[in-house]
Formats: sequence, structure tokens, C-alpha cells
Amino acid sequence: MPPRKLETIRNIGIIAHIDAGKTTLTEKMLFFSGAKHRAGKVDSGTTTTDADPEEQERGITIYAACVTFPWRDVTVNLLDTPGHVDFTAEVERCLRVLDGAVVVFSAREGVEAQSETVWRQANRYHVPRICFINKMDREGADFDRVFKQIESRLQARPVAVQVPLGVGPAHAPSPFRGVIDLIEEKLLVFDPETEGKTISKQDIPAEYEELAQLWRSEMLEVLYDYSNEIVELALQEEPVPADLIRRTLRDATLHLQIQPVFCGTALHNIGVQPVLDGVQEYLPSPAEVPPVKGVVFDKKKQPKDETRKAELDEPFCGLVFKVLPAKTGDMHWVRIYSGELHANSRMYNPRLDVKENVAQLWHIHAYGADRQEGQVKEATTGDIVGVIGMRHSVTGDTICDSKAPILLESIQFPETVISMAIEPESTAERKKLEETLDMLKRQDPTLQIKPSETGQTLISGMGELHLEIVKNRLLRDFKLNVKFHKPQVSYRETISKAVEVTGECHRMIAGVQLFAKLTIRMEPFGEGAQPVVVLNKLPFEALPENLREVAVEALNDSAQGGGEIYGFPLMKLRVTLLGAEYQDGATDEQAIRIAVADAFRRGLQEGGPVLLEPIMKVDLTAPEEYLGDLVNDLQQRRAIIAKTESTGGMGLIEAHAPLEKLFGYSGDMRSLSQGRAGCSMEPLDYAPAPPEVVKRYTEFAM
Repeated sequence: MPPRKLETIRNIGIIAHIDAGKTTLTEKMLFFSGAKHRAGKVDSGTTTTDADPEEQERGITIYAACVTFPWRDVTVNLLDTPGHVDFTAEVERCLRVLDGAVVVFSAREGVEAQSETVWRQANRYHVPRICFINKMDREGADFDRVFKQIESRLQARPVAVQVPLGVGPAHAPSPFRGVIDLIEEKLLVFDPETEGKTISKQDIPAEYEELAQLWRSEMLEVLYDYSNEIVELALQEEPVPADLIRRTLRDATLHLQIQPVFCGTALHNIGVQPVLDGVQEYLPSPAEVPPVKGVVFDKKKQPKDETRKAELDEPFCGLVFKVLPAKTGDMHWVRIYSGELHANSRMYNPRLDVKENVAQLWHIHAYGADRQEGQVKEATTGDIVGVIGMRHSVTGDTICDSKAPILLESIQFPETVISMAIEPESTAERKKLEETLDMLKRQDPTLQIKPSETGQTLISGMGELHLEIVKNRLLRDFKLNVKFHKPQVSYRETISKAVEVTGECHRMIAGVQLFAKLTIRMEPFGEGAQPVVVLNKLPFEALPENLREVAVEALNDSAQGGGEIYGFPLMKLRVTLLGAEYQDGATDEQAIRIAVADAFRRGLQEGGPVLLEPIMKVDLTAPEEYLGDLVNDLQQRRAIIAKTESTGGMGLIEAHAPLEKLFGYSGDMRSLSQGRAGCSMEPLDYAPAPPEVVKRYTEFAM
């Protein structure tokens, strides 16, 4: 298979709130591109990208899946991502390596909680995007309302390039039956006899002419800001050519200034091909995104910023963004940013300072090691490939040419908020459990695994559903004989005030007198799930260079440990190394480490330990008649109601509540609303726990 041309590649993701129709849209894209002869269905568990049994049973996407297919003049590498907030890390790692995105919205539900989350993630990674308002044939669909929500809630600048002809199901007064192309000023009708493959272009019906002209005028009004040529034609009252509109839309989209908006119903084959055309026309090739940034280290190990252009003659570098474990050898998904990667070669991992074997290269198709297709001998700049043969690299690692090393920015994942203890039923099961958890950890970087002194293993994740999926996999897929305990909240610790303390080492060890003194300042610091920050402000003459490095390393090691009172991980803390005393012959690495440990312990004690509990952002939608009961229930869970609004008979509530009070909330919410409410939760912040929780854990610690 020949290498793909850079300008014809589109690396895109499908992102949205749960149930907006991402996977169905992906299926129909595969169907219309000719990559599949028949589109699968989410409800039947027959979709290409939801291949895991857990996904098929639940009808949701859990693992990001990659499919590659041709469309007109381009090759599309498409990642279908989860919508459930427990699996937001899958979205995070995909957006880190993608060049563009299609954001899907339900025409009925509009901009939902996870829509806002994925939009913020796309903003953070500067990903250009187009929008698809799906499910136009549903009861309660409203194109205008969703369009305005994209503008107001997401602080975006949507530009409609299509509007619907009609709205709602077949029995509606004027049902949805096609889309009006505002650029060509034509009605697109998708033939149901050919499952939407045949598209006829017709004149816009007379009763929709005024509506179409109004939306087209709004589109051109926005484009005046980005094209003097369009302004001049408008002033001369000349028609604006379609090619000029598309060029202007493309340029503004690539510069993150606007987002073209399409509409349709993926399930019933209306509007999918124009979205694919939009991917080709408005989303960037790898050559059109800014050069990737990284750092290189000089001989003194000092970092220096460097960029790599998306060009074949640049040294090779790529980023591992997903690992699929397999007994025959893990498959690493790699985004290539520059140069070429060849099968049967060796590459360098600068984080670990090791060389990795690249035995085989695959163009990826769907989830799972048995679903690859297209083994290739080489892959080039801009491509996404599966690599078999690497043993040490994990998600977020850079692989590069050892002659031109560079360390790319890794992928940051959110803090875990919930834990569950598991223990094997026998000693024989323990080794099998350790191996299985290690494999799951390679696949899922948000899964934290920590052994305890009691013989149990603590697994931590992003939510109840996340841990439930892990539990089911251990029991069903790996057939382990293990016992599970009730999920627990993952607390954290910090201090309440700034303190300056000195740690000392005055010890006789193996007949040698050791001495060291270190002064540190410890203070509360940061918002959200801010990890511990360690700063070195030690005067250069205070310690020899080798001991300075040991002191900073020891401080970082202490910061990774637990708090002094409750033993939970530390956060929202800044530790600054201020001063030191040493004596020739009496101060070595061991003395420094002892002094650092003493200073750190004193700082935690004198700073006033604070137990922090995770606070969740709860977004709730329900018919207005149930809002009173739902708000009352949330307040009994120590929730703060941050926002309420009403739209079309539905109420929207944003509440901030401690995770401890939200176990089993989904079931209670459904009971209170007779099954008509829906909610999503995501970690928001950590806040001081109330006295009754502190008392419980203080007694436990004692």
C-alpha cells in the first residue's frame, strides 16, 4: 500500500454528548464511503466501532475507535469517541492528536453538559471543527434553538451552511425531509429507496425561499469579516460565487474563527454526505496545522523549545496516544508528526531513555487487535498507525529518531475521584490479577492501581460506571475469581495556611555522623485538582550541585506520598526550597533525604492538615413538574444549586455536590421523575470535607 499524500489526509474525531448520534454518524460515513456494504445499528450491537461486548450491551461507546476510509479526494482517519463523562480521557487523548473534529448535537436535546466539556477540550487543543445538528426528524427537534445554544453556551461563532426543510417525524405538520444548501441555493433530497445514496438537487420550494435567503444573508454577513472580496461583491450587488464562499469558510474555520453548521438525521440517511464533504472542504490536512511543539535537552540537560514541521524531510517524531494490550504483543496507536516510520526499525523514547522495536505497522480499523487491516511497510507524516513491537512506551510517550531526539507535550488526564478495593480469593489468583490489572492500566491511563497492606488492591477511576466496566471485564473477559468491595470516595489532603519550617538530620549511621539542614516554605496553592508544585529557590552557594538535585528530587518524592494525618494523596500545595546548611564529610545524599523528609513532615503538621473531598458538577434535565422534588433531593445531598433554566417545558439544573452523596443517584433521580429525567456528572473541584467526614477519617487514622 503506497504512502498517503499529506494534503489528502484528514485526521478527525466525532465528539458529542452521550446519545447525540456519534456512532451512528460514523457507521453511515463508512456506509456512504463504500467502506461497508451495510450500516450497523447501535441498538443491535452491530456497529463497527462499538465492538466491545460491554459497548454492545449498553449501547454506548466506551473506547475510542479508529477507522480509515476514503472520501472523494481524501483519506479520512476517523476516531469515534465516547460521550459518557466517565470516559472523557478517551476524548482527551484523541483531541490531543487530531487535526479537526465533527461535533454532533441532538436537535431535540441541544447543547448538553458533555457537549460543553468536549467543546472546551477542543478549545484547549486548538482543534478546528464543524457542527452537525442530528436527529432533525425527532419529536421536539428545533434547529434554530440548537444553533443559538451553540452560540450562547459555547461562546462559539456558528455559521449555518445548511438549514432543514421541515422538522420532526413523518406525522408532524411539516416533517423533516431534506436539507437546503445555502451555498449552492439548492434543496438536497436523499432517496430512501437507495438508503440515501442517491441525492437529487432541486429548486428550493417557494414557501422556503424567504427562509433560505434570510439564513444565506446571515452566513454572508459573518463572512464579510473574513473576505474583502465578498464585501466588494456585496457592495456592487453582484452574486457571490460558491467557490469563494467555500474558500472563505475554510480559511476562517482553520483559524478557529467560525464553525460551519450542517443538519440532518444520520439514522435515516439524510445529510451525512454533505458532512463528509465538509470534512474535506473545511477541516485541515496535517500540513495546515501549526508545527508540533516539544523540548530538546542540551548537554547540561537544560530544556529548549523546538518545533517540528509536518514534512517528510524532518526527523521522525510521533506520539503514542493509545495502547491496546494483547498477549501476542501490545498495539500502540501513534500519531506521526514529522518524518517517516518504517517497519523493522528502532525508535527512541526520550522520557524513558530507551530504544523501542517497531516490528510491524498497521493502518488501524476499529477496536481490538483482531480488527486491524492493511499492514504497511512505512507510514509518513500526518498519519495515524498501529505499531506492534514496542515494550516500554505508554500513552503520552514520544517516540522519535535517536539522532534528533525531541520530547513532545504529553497528555494530561483528570484526577480519579472514586476507588474500589478488590482482593483475590486465592494466592494463585493474585499473580493473574496483577498481570490483568497491569494490562488494563496500559489500555486505560485513568485507571489507578495501588496495593494496600491488607492484601487488597485499590483501583481508582473516574466514576461508578468506569469501575463497573472494569469489574465486569475482570469477571467476564478474564474470568478472575476475585472479591469486590463497595466503592469509596478518593479523598485528598492539603494544608490551611502557609508555613516556613526547617528539617534536620543529626544521626550516627554505620559509625558516620551525618548532618544536613533544609528550610522549605509550604503553602496552599491552586484551583481544581492542582497537583503539588515544587519550586527550587535555593541560593546557588547553599549546596553543591549534586546535593541540590537530590534535595529537589527528595521533595518531589515526598510530594507524591500521602498526608501526615489521613494518608491520602496531597494536592493544592506549593513547596519551595529556600535554604540549606551542609558540612563537608558529614553531608551526603542520605543526610539530605532525611532532612527533606523531616521538613516535609513538619510542614504538613504545622500547616494545619485539611481533608478535601471531590465535588461533582451535576447537570440535570427533567420535565418542569419534577424540578421541585429533584432540587429538594439534591439539597439533601449537600448540593449547591448553581444554575436553573427552563426551555420548551424542560428544566435544566446545574448543581455542585460532594461525590460521597451521589452514590446510586441515577436510580433515585429516575424514581423521582418516573424515568423522565437525565443527568451527567463530571469532576469539578476538591473542597474541604465537613466535620462529620473529617471525624470519621481521623478516628480511622488513629
